[in-house]
Amino acid sequence: MNDAPKELKTESHDPAVPEAYAAFMRTGWDDREREVSPHPITSWAAARRARLAATFPGERLVLPAGTFKVRAADTDYRFRPDTAHSYFSGNQTSDAVLVVEPDGSSTLYARPRSGRDSDEFFRDRQYGALWAGRRPSLGELEAALGLPVKHVDELPDVLAVSAKTRVHRGLSATVDALVPADESLDDDFARVISEMRLVKDEWELGELQTACDITTLGFEDSVAEWANVLEHGERWLEGTFFRRARAMGNDLGYDSIVAGGSHATTLHWIENSGPVVPGELVLLDMGVEGHNLYTADVTRTLPVNGTFSPLQRDLYTLVLRAQEAGIAALRPDVPFLAGHDAAMAVLAQGLGDLGLLPVSVEEALDPESKLYARWTLHGTSHMLGMDVHDCGRAAPESYRDGTLAEGMVLTVEPGLYFQEDDLLVPEELRGIGIRIEDDVVVTADGVRNLSAALPREADAVEEWMGRLRG
Repeated sequence: MNDAPKELKTESHDPAVPEAYAAFMRTGWDDREREVSPHPITSWAAARRARLAATFPGERLVLPAGTFKVRAADTDYRFRPDTAHSYFSGNQTSDAVLVVEPDGSSTLYARPRSGRDSDEFFRDRQYGALWAGRRPSLGELEAALGLPVKHVDELPDVLAVSAKTRVHRGLSATVDALVPADESLDDDFARVISEMRLVKDEWELGELQTACDITTLGFEDSVAEWANVLEHGERWLEGTFFRRARAMGNDLGYDSIVAGGSHATTLHWIENSGPVVPGELVLLDMGVEGHNLYTADVTRTLPVNGTFSPLQRDLYTLVLRAQEAGIAALRPDVPFLAGHDAAMAVLAQGLGDLGLLPVSVEEALDPESKLYARWTLHGTSHMLGMDVHDCGRAAPESYRDGTLAEGMVLTVEPGLYFQEDDLLVPEELRGIGIRIEDDVVVTADGVRNLSAALPREADAVEEWMGRLRG
């Protein structure tokens, strides 16, 4: 069972394959299994599966990894497994399905590499070893992940056995078709597997710290290539950071936002096609996804010529003070929104001091008003983990309307954005966007900043840029 067709994935322009050639290709290969060490996630994933099974006793739980997605015509995007599937299994191969049975046992149903007695290994563009790389065998997966692994073709018979079944849907059309949908059961399942990731274990915190450390190196690479940045613009920054992400991690955690000048007022500017102009600011919102799929999410706003102008410094310092207030407000048992509220109070006061608010600061901060938000636009925090916006299916009372707990990881990222066509602000402010973002883990008495290695104070930013640019 898999989402790919049973026939070989070939294209119309592929050369003909005579039987003599095919028969010759099936002989003379050393196809022994490799020795595989247990993945460090093994014990952690086993404990997660045990918690999951205990949450739904006597039920079958089905978590597909997903399959390839078409980018264009006959080319696919690089595969990345579903977060929940990998969280509970450690598997990163395509087309696999994790099944937790009613008795609490777990089995991974996977698509292994084909034997050399078939044509798949040298003809199939999607799964063949000579086209797409060597897939692990069932035994190799079992040794690495520490749980039973069977061929995915056995899954239909397993799912046909009657049991109360919940499916993480929308990832495998084949699995979705095999199990009749029960929206109530499946939606509740998606909520629980999202909420289980709200508090990070020790291993996850190490992975997130690694992602932040590599991200720091990527920012440093970007500044070190500033001469090329000035010549080639936003795309050079994007490409430079991506090189570090691929060299030391798995990929980017999300499309990099590289926003020079007024592009910084577009919150998710990912076109990254503009110039980087001396005298302006450039906003860099970038994060590395590590090999085990945990991602950083860090933003710095830099003066292109290495030094803030007086106006830029004042606005930057206002955003920094708002971020500091947001970070200081976070600790166990406070509302998730405590950091946002603290940061917004600072920004609203600053906007009032600039004479921009049409009402008092107090009225602007009133939840029935929020007039200040014309220039702040977004929330200050979101959860972070294997997804950049982690735990997105959690219930509001467990997340946005809930309280923080030790081990939660979240961003703190206030910003100010003055659109270039905003007639309600002085002309010298128009087109300026500033955001400062760090990733913090909630500790027993506050938070620890995982991305603290990147400077934030204006003087430190200028010194850092000057040193790296040489």
